[in-house]
Amino acid sequence: MSGDRFWTAERVRAATGGEWLVRPTPATAPLGASIDTRTLRRGEVFFALRGERTDGHRFVGTAAAAGSSIAVVENPSCVVPADLPPGFAVLRVADAAGALLRLGAERRRAFDGVRVVAVTGSNGKTTTTQLVRAALEGGGLRGSASVKSYNNAIGVPLTLLTVREGDRFVVCEAGTNSPGEIATLADALRPDAAVITSIGRAHVEAFGSLDRIADEKFDLARAVPTGGLLVWNADAPCLPDLVATLRGVRTIGVGASASADRRITDIIESPDGVGFTLAGKGRFRLPLLGRHNAANAACAIAVARDFGVPDDAVRDAFARFAPPGMRLERRRIAGITLLNDAYNANPDSVLAGLSAFAGASAGAARRVVVLGEMLELGAASADAHREVARAAARVADAAVFVGSRAADMADAWRDAGGGGTPAQVPTLDNGGADAVASLLRPGDAVLLKASRRLGLERVVEALDTAHANAR
Repeated sequence: MSGDRFWTAERVRAATGGEWLVRPTPATAPLGASIDTRTLRRGEVFFALRGERTDGHRFVGTAAAAGSSIAVVENPSCVVPADLPPGFAVLRVADAAGALLRLGAERRRAFDGVRVVAVTGSNGKTTTTQLVRAALEGGGLRGSASVKSYNNAIGVPLTLLTVREGDRFVVCEAGTNSPGEIATLADALRPDAAVITSIGRAHVEAFGSLDRIADEKFDLARAVPTGGLLVWNADAPCLPDLVATLRGVRTIGVGASASADRRITDIIESPDGVGFTLAGKGRFRLPLLGRHNAANAACAIAVARDFGVPDDAVRDAFARFAPPGMRLERRRIAGITLLNDAYNANPDSVLAGLSAFAGASAGAARRVVVLGEMLELGAASADAHREVARAAARVADAAVFVGSRAADMADAWRDAGGGGTPAQVPTLDNGGADAVASLLRPGDAVLLKASRRLGLERVVEALDTAHANAR
């Protein structure tokens, strides 16, 4: 970003609506943004956000010492260190998080030749975001994409603020936990192209129905300007009627249904990945597990074609693609094969994970599912947990259920004819993760799936530790 004309101290002040507590000098040279002094790079503007565990105002001095150019604070009583480095400025705003979003939106309005691709959906957002990035970079285009799952009102502006002069694209993930969030993000993103990967039962407690979930996700498509592009999953519920309301936007529906504009056929799963044919004339392969990833990849292909990237370049990029962490991530520890899909969970993603696990665990001595609680389901929670437990009984030989719904899931497993006595673990705290790990043995294939808050990846850590100790 060196030489980027966007980055001036006055531009930061104007965009955030702040006032100087410590004024900038000619040496003040902002260049990017950060909310974490542990990863802050020289020149970045440090936003002192208040979190559940800490308060960024405590680290203003640390940010200055690390080379930050400006600290954005909201606390009137924030203690400004007396020995600030030359050129370090302090800007006070009413709301640091809101100021970050406003700066990201201002950065987006200043883009010249950079196309914004925004990705949302109940499932598959992060994988599709990274597939789009891989496909575009495979075509020789320079750009950036959301880090990890930076998909909220903090992560989206941080992604927009990474864009450099000369970039051709930025791919931003957009998520929601409650009504209105996508509209807020879409207003900042102003996407040239939107992708809707799926509509499912995520955060249904906040929305109440699939129709409302779809309408929330579709706010991203409503923000696409005339002549822009919407790529959407034609197999997803509720979307066809919404797509029909768009005017002036190019739309491409991908999916297995006959109504899809680009139909996915001949899906073949293997322990090494999934292959498929798109629109009857192009064969693609991904080193990712699960037939649902064919739709994610088809979305990425549609975007890449719109950028003019040849299919062969996309195929090469897909061949080198590595899945984001904890999305059906394969590990082998002490003769146990783990499919770590523990990043998050809702009923539809669990069912997709079970389907992928069924194909990937062929030949295992024993197939074990470790399923944890799915959160934010409201009144649908009990039925949803029984549903996935019944589905697990058709796939696995043994089960471990984690969380407050473990007993309900165990009952549904038995009612569906599941074998053995499923283990029930109320929490992974206080040795719970070690207890689950102790139930696994060499030759097992294991699926780990639960909502993020449960931290089911601790089972992998417990296995790693136990194996290290055994050596």
